[in-house]
Amino acid sequence: MAFREIDPKSIPDNLFKLIGDDWMLLSAACGKDFNTMTASWATAGVLWNKPVVQAFVRPQRHTYGFMEKSPYFTCCFFDESYRDALTFCGKNSGRDTDKMAATGLTPVLCEDSRVWYEEARLVLVCRKLYAQNIDPMDFYDDNIDSTVYGNRDYHRAYFGEIVRCMVKE
Repeated sequence: MAFREIDPKSIPDNLFKLIGDDWMLLSAACGKDFNTMTASWATAGVLWNKPVVQAFVRPQRHTYGFMEKSPYFTCCFFDESYRDALTFCGKNSGRDTDKMAATGLTPVLCEDSRVWYEEARLVLVCRKLYAQNIDPMDFYDDNIDSTVYGNRDYHRAYFGEIVRCMVKE
């Protein structure tokens, strides 16, 4: 099945369910090298008059280095039959595991450092606009810092303009 481009405003799914319940693969590439991780923390909306995704990555994740170097990242969503693959990609590091061989996912690598997966049903290609580290001094709710960041491993937030939105036909 082929992908068809749509306007991000036409995404037929509930983004809260997509991100929080269904999960996504967050991926970034540097040339032909890439990594992907499962994520369930992100936001989507309008910022700076652009459709954007804000994705979060902890510095110790292998994907972090790719996110830092690549001008793009992708958010790929799958149907429920890929839950085991997403679970695997969330529990195993690309530093010491070939996630594609283990999951059978088929990466689509573009010459401009973008990667997505043939098996995805929805792909958001995002061009990085801004990044910022989570600062514990800026929490209004101290419970977030104490319950989520007990190891003091604060996420970096990446803001990306959705430059392509593709759905499976």
